[in-house]
Amino acid sequence: MTVTPVPMQRLSTEDIPQRERLSFVHDFVGHYIGGLRFRHLDSEDVRIDLAAMWLPGELTVGQTWFSPVHGARARDLLQDGREHYLLATHNEDHELSVDGKDPVRVAAGDLTLVNEAVCSEFWFGKPQAVYVMALDRRLLARLAPRVDMEASYILPATAPHMRLLTGYADSLRSSPPTTEKASEMASRHIYDLTALVLDGFVRGGAERNEISIAEARLKLVQKDILERLSDQSLHIDAVARRQGVTPRYIQRLFESSGTTFSDFVREHRLELAFRLLRERDPGSSTITAIAHDAGFSELSSFNRAFRKRFEATPSEIRAATLLK
Repeated sequence: MTVTPVPMQRLSTEDIPQRERLSFVHDFVGHYIGGLRFRHLDSEDVRIDLAAMWLPGELTVGQTWFSPVHGARARDLLQDGREHYLLATHNEDHELSVDGKDPVRVAAGDLTLVNEAVCSEFWFGKPQAVYVMALDRRLLARLAPRVDMEASYILPATAPHMRLLTGYADSLRSSPPTTEKASEMASRHIYDLTALVLDGFVRGGAERNEISIAEARLKLVQKDILERLSDQSLHIDAVARRQGVTPRYIQRLFESSGTTFSDFVREHRLELAFRLLRERDPGSSTITAIAHDAGFSELSSFNRAFRKRFEATPSEIRAATLLK
């Protein structure tokens, strides 16, 4: 099935009249969206905010904000045929019961993986954000062949490669893929990274796709860089420390994509400078200030690189913009 890329779709009780919120939460969000039965723990605070995107491979990537609530996937609800694995992390502690077992406390930041084909319950005693993904059970089982041996898994936040998986998912939520090809790649990366994290927790181990893992890591490194382009002290060593890898590993990631760390930084700084030249008022921002704000410490090197990249000087780009 072809999935057309779309931005995150959002639903919120804030958009529903107060008198209709309970029915919205129970009948629409609970039944149709989550396959759950809700009981709010604070009748004066009934709030749910949802955001989700749908990707190839029957993958859903979303985030939810809940007021205090008890949710149950009761036995009668299992007739809806849902059988995805729900992968979730929370910013607050909560309790979880799966397949009729005693509730266990799940610490904030830990990852849970729960089979929708099995009864489960959760208790959110505090308002909390939940970062969730729904993965097709069969596709996940191809990478982690024995995942079905357990109805649920609780993985600590410190588990190997956890940061890579959650960081990549966060990147997708903030910057959804915009083409069909990018959506397919993103979905594949999520499945591969999930299997990698499960390795050591699922009996029998999991297969790993090293190419997809490298592509996912490169995306996180690039995001780190793009968020700090204006920082003149931006250096590969600092990026490596934040990502928990070595500088040489980052160099190899860029080499595999046909460029270098330095070239990537310079290219995007030049693009930032080009955009600032066209957007800022010349009376309030000099070319020197723009070069500085784009991360260049020396005006002469900025001018040379800019002219080589755009075949025009910064002054010429600014003048052309003013003439429009």
